[in-house]
Amino acid sequence: MALIVLTSAAGSPGVTTAALGLALTWHRPVLLVEADPTGGSALLAGYFRGQTSPAQTVLDLAFAHRAGALAEAIPSVSMQIPNTTVRMIAGTQSHAQARSLTGLWEPLAAALKQLDTAGQDVIVDAGRLGLTGAPEPLLYGADLCLLVTRTDLVALSGARSWAATLRGGFEQQGAGSAAALLTVGDGRPYRGREVAKVPRLRRSRTRWVTALCRRSMPPSAS
Repeated sequence: MALIVLTSAAGSPGVTTAALGLALTWHRPVLLVEADPTGGSALLAGYFRGQTSPAQTVLDLAFAHRAGALAEAIPSVSMQIPNTTVRMIAGTQSHAQARSLTGLWEPLAAALKQLDTAGQDVIVDAGRLGLTGAPEPLLYGADLCLLVTRTDLVALSGARSWAATLRGGFEQQGAGSAAALLTVGDGRPYRGREVAKVPRLRRSRTRWVTALCRRSMPPSAS
């Protein structure tokens, strides 16, 4: 497993929290990338409580790409999360910067997948689908794309629509099995088995995703 991307269809179901949780409990060194086009790093404001201000962000990767040095820039742009095996690349400070990243996402997907050869996985917070500057090439270049959704009818309606769009995109890329649904708030009000009955929301890889998350947990947390 090299590149895992989390995204959502609407609202704020917990993409950032899920991405951070996976990274902090991952079974080997991992790079956490904020690619949310909304801007204003949720990780810096939330997890770090606004006490950390990295010198470089994902925007610096765009500059490096233009200079032909994208792969070399990834380690220097990332920062270590203290007391973990997680490195992180902070997102843009403003949504206005998202447009300048459009040409970055496709080459970045290729560069991030190469980190697997060095024993490092990558988890990406891609934010909400459909926004200006959304990192779609990262989604379609991922080994696994997780569509995060709550289990109420409004959230599932949005997820149902986007699930079809994602499936079509993966099929065009020849990777139709690379997407899965990740529900937040199981049983509030619907459970996973009920969600799986909704057309186009078949959770064919739910067991595999659950096993993946469990393997990432340290022995003391199992």
